[in-house]
Amino acid sequence: MITSHDRLKVPNRPRRALLVIPAAAAGLAALAACSSSGSSSSSAPASSTPSASSTPAGGSTASGTAAATAAGVKTASIGGVTVLTNAKGFTLYSFAPDTATKSACNGACATAWPPQTASATVTSPYTTIKRSDGTTQLVFNGHPLYTFTGDTAPGTASGNGVNAFGGLWHEVPASGAAAPAGGTSPTSGGGAY
Repeated sequence: MITSHDRLKVPNRPRRALLVIPAAAAGLAALAACSSSGSSSSSAPASSTPSASSTPAGGSTASGTAAATAAGVKTASIGGVTVLTNAKGFTLYSFAPDTATKSACNGACATAWPPQTASATVTSPYTTIKRSDGTTQLVFNGHPLYTFTGDTAPGTASGNGVNAFGGLWHEVPASGAAAPAGGTSPTSGGGAY
């Protein structure tokens, strides 16, 4: 049997739902404002477009890029951070378990995180390593470089802060400094390579 008290509750449910929508929108707007500063780790996917003036690594920008160039490596501002990208504008990443002389990403890992290959001639701070499959991989400041198949368009950094294949992945700042703690990814955790 329905009492008059129960009938009063039913019309209030839609009203409460209407209050939740503006509150959620305000929360997302605040989150978006924080993530655009590049210093927040948000729970919403962040993908920014690269700055209109992507420059070859070694070119000069206001934020200071790598002092030397490597074939096919550029810089772009993604989420407020100037990072290294490949020639197509895709973000380059480092893998925490790697060393300056050996990649720890092979097999399925290298399929999801393709190594950035290199020519035989590079200059400091770039070097190369010989991978287990015989290819030559580009290294920046002691960190082998990779792209991420999850980045579906240039200017995104959806792999930043991802913990996969036994370690953390970080976008590579063009300055050569450690990756920022917040980065541009929703899953960033850590802050160093």
